[in-house]
Amino acid sequence: MKALTLLPLAVAATAFVIPDEQTMNSLSLDYQETPARSLFDKIPSAEEAWQELDEVVSEAAGCAKHVFDEAVDHTFTAAVKFGEKFEDALAGEAWLQSAHYDLDLFTTQGENEDHPPHHGPPPHPGPPPHPGPPHRGPPHHRKPHHPPHHHKPNLTLYELISKSKYTTKAAKLIDEFPEIVKALNSTAHNYTIFVPTDRAFKKIPKHAPKPSKKMLKAFLEYHASKEFFPARRVLASTTIPTALKDEAIGGFPQRLSTQVGLRGLTINFYSRVVAVNIFGTNGVIHGIDSILLPPPKVVDILSALPGEFSTLELALVKTGLYPEFNDTSSHVGGTLFAPSNSAFRKLGPRINAFLFSKYGVRYLKALILYHAAPNFTLYSDAHYAPERQVSIPRRRFHVDLETGLKGKSLSVDVARFGRLVDIRINGFNHVSIRDGIAKDGVIQVVPSVLIPPKTPGVFEESSDELTVEELKERLEPHVEEDYNMEL
Repeated sequence: MKALTLLPLAVAATAFVIPDEQTMNSLSLDYQETPARSLFDKIPSAEEAWQELDEVVSEAAGCAKHVFDEAVDHTFTAAVKFGEKFEDALAGEAWLQSAHYDLDLFTTQGENEDHPPHHGPPPHPGPPPHPGPPHRGPPHHRKPHHPPHHHKPNLTLYELISKSKYTTKAAKLIDEFPEIVKALNSTAHNYTIFVPTDRAFKKIPKHAPKPSKKMLKAFLEYHASKEFFPARRVLASTTIPTALKDEAIGGFPQRLSTQVGLRGLTINFYSRVVAVNIFGTNGVIHGIDSILLPPPKVVDILSALPGEFSTLELALVKTGLYPEFNDTSSHVGGTLFAPSNSAFRKLGPRINAFLFSKYGVRYLKALILYHAAPNFTLYSDAHYAPERQVSIPRRRFHVDLETGLKGKSLSVDVARFGRLVDIRINGFNHVSIRDGIAKDGVIQVVPSVLIPPKTPGVFEESSDELTVEELKERLEPHVEEDYNMEL
């Protein structure tokens, strides 16, 4: 049982990788020397990559003949081509995200997503034919290696999974739940299923005990979405709602985060998509090489990554906030703008020595509470507020999040253009790593510690030369005078 309990934390520790300070510094740009709009103009490869992806997806889905086995056999070649075409675009995205650019950069018309009807089979079961020029860019005249097939699928998602030689273990697991079998044979929704291949199951420790029935059902629900996400919509989305609803976030769907890197398309930082767009009569299947584990709590993720968050974890312990953060009944979801270890180092040795001393620990508590927004779970493309769920639109989105520091809120702006997302706090502070999915909320990593402004509503760029006295002046109005703690 211990091995099974540690498995989600091991996944988090190996998957949620944060660039070190030297890497981040090497990517940083001087806004005065390199205006953001000119930066954006320098990545035309992104549009070309989207065009090439159309062809890659057509080849992968076409050669598969809508059967999972052949899709896996042929998709590895497509994945290599996918990575090659996106490499330049990704480099441009990394530079953009590390630059200081204006939010109105994203006022351009965004990409169109696929929106099928809510019920019944998708209107276009296979990749659409291209008799004329494609939607973006000049037409490509070279002949695909595997010409696409456009015949209508005649198998349900369950039938596709159960008949495939690559998904025998997933099919056996699904068979234990008649209600899930019924759903995957139903046309009530256009489902999206991320199906682990048999190789994915081999990653489970050999002597790990079988999870409970309740846990197995949660595993399966976390691999499915009641919304239709073909490959292009997956690529356009930074998070995806699943069929797993969690009371720890207000009964809203737990989400998957998506990444595009040199490994291709990955889910939750670690599970690689190895087959795409296997269409059934009631949705679409994507094959993955690792089982998706429902996420652990925020504090467990911090504990699993001491190389990045040991200072923050120590702050939670010293201030007595750890039990409160660990208790999912004390808040319904939440967003933690988590300063990395390097963020604390930027404050300098004097401020850190003060904050972690018995004289400064009450100031440290106020500082940590300023980074947490309980009951408001802000992903890069969705916002869970009490009793309501909001989809974050393309271009610009603004929200003021109430923090754990009474009377103080964080001003958050989200700018989106396709997969390019910039989350900015108090006008100047950028999120460096976004959408660390947790059971009880989300972690947004910040490269600098957030300091309350001198004047409410008037935000200033963070200064590396803040003194202890200046920090005390900023936090003094929010420090608990009766703060008693055993030291």
